[in-house]
Amino acid sequence: MDIKLTNGKKIIIRSKEQYDANPLHFKMRGYAPVGQEITEVKKTTDKVVQLKPKKKKNVKKTKKKD
Repeated sequence: MDIKLTNGKKIIIRSKEQYDANPLHFKMRGYAPVGQEITEVKKTTDKVVQLKPKKKKNVKKTKKKD
């Protein structure tokens, strides 16, 4: 017997035996049976952190002098 699993975007079909053997595996990846409620992840773009430019290192000063 097959079971339909969904993550909100797509539906996959797996055997009932496979789902019963690894329910945490599917839950960790966001899949749940089609009849159950799924909590959707909301994306926020309000807080954007500006990245600082990298400091350049002077290669001549970092090399050891012989």
